[in-house]
Amino acid sequence: MVTVGACAMKWLLGTSLILLCLPARADVFVRDDIVLDPTPDRMSICHGNGCVLLSQVSLASGQWHQLRDVFLPLTNSAEEEREKLRRAIALMEQFVGAMTGTWRDKGGTFNGGEGQMDCIDESINTTLYLTMLQKFGLMRLHRVEDRATRGWFLAGWPHTTAVISEIAMNRENGTYRLWAVDSWFLDNGEPPFILPLETWKAGWEPIK
Repeated sequence: MVTVGACAMKWLLGTSLILLCLPARADVFVRDDIVLDPTPDRMSICHGNGCVLLSQVSLASGQWHQLRDVFLPLTNSAEEEREKLRRAIALMEQFVGAMTGTWRDKGGTFNGGEGQMDCIDESINTTLYLTMLQKFGLMRLHRVEDRATRGWFLAGWPHTTAVISEIAMNRENGTYRLWAVDSWFLDNGEPPFILPLETWKAGWEPIK
């Protein structure tokens, strides 16, 4: 059974007070040796729950070409680009899973044994994948935003997701629409859920 609480229990006590004291827009990663400007030749992968384990990996030339091909031809539709992002992140998880053992990761829990990841691992990794796709011009109609956390003490256990914003402004209210990119509910290598951040923050979970 999927439980958001399971995702957060190991890191809550150690990080909650620190994060609550930081600016709302400052994305804080759990360790300082994460490569924040990833390239196909050098990227960091969190695993082990709460990024207890960190692997530095690189993609083979053929893997990078496969990833680029997901986005070709380039689209001018934000909706189509989000679907391509889902496919690309799934592919990245498959590549990385074979390198780090995280191919064993089971969705919605941290009790899956060796290779398991929680929402901290997943949200950091997804954010770094998106950062690389943006850097190399494959993600053009969205941009990477700070990760978002819901829950805390009033609304239940916390749960964290990667976030992107749609570059085209909403003409009705002059804002940029935010989207949650959540991989935690799914097994390794499955396309993540991308949904409006406001829906995600309201407590959304996938129907089982």
